[in-house]
Amino acid sequence: MLEAFSLQGEVALITGGGTGLGFAIASAFIQAGARVAICGRREGILKEAAKALGPCAAPMVHDVTSKDGAGALIEKVREHFGPVGILVNNAGIHLKKDVLHTSAAEFQSVLDTHVLGALSVTQAVLPAMMERRSGAILFMASMTSLLGMPNVVAYSAAKSAFVGMVRALACELGEHNIRVNAVAPGWIETPMLRKALDGDGARAARILARTPMGRFGEASDIGNAALYLCSRAGGFVNGVVLPVDGGASMGF
Repeated sequence: MLEAFSLQGEVALITGGGTGLGFAIASAFIQAGARVAICGRREGILKEAAKALGPCAAPMVHDVTSKDGAGALIEKVREHFGPVGILVNNAGIHLKKDVLHTSAAEFQSVLDTHVLGALSVTQAVLPAMMERRSGAILFMASMTSLLGMPNVVAYSAAKSAFVGMVRALACELGEHNIRVNAVAPGWIETPMLRKALDGDGARAARILARTPMGRFGEASDIGNAALYLCSRAGGFVNGVVLPVDGGASMGF
């Protein structure tokens, strides 16, 4: 059974892999035997993350909004580790503003990073995956993909777009033995969550009150879910959005 979760011999690329949930996914993949390229815009953070992850991790500086550079990124990973068999579209930015104060430029920036950024990297990995007739692509969705939340209209639009992309790509790429899925994290204990909740005990209480398990998740919960969806253990799972949220998306 453990072999079903093994990623031995696999090469994974994780965008936004230097911090937070991307780092947790990289850690889980490496523990399962994969070699992992983590990419992002900040070279120093990537190098520190790769050092912490060990010799099976490699930092790759890349801005996902630089669509013309996606092909070069994939080639760089191939030269370093081999062809990419697993892609995790995790890179993103957040914008907390009410709708009246969200400018068109800000809205477009969020879409460019999440949606067009994920599309460009996905398009770059697909030819080799289709040639090998093997691959797993994972999108990092959100509670805003499933629930209405105030003051995050741009972020919600981007994460909701991921759901449509997952379904469309799963149908289009399934015949090539390429699976496309998403994880929708709930409220996970990360520095970003701490920053959002510090000094706002009432909000933290509301979140916990609507979470049936009554606690925040751990970053490793997301890493383990990603491992399942990208390993042979999830080999017949295609086109799903998996909430990892302690029941929050269906709690009351």
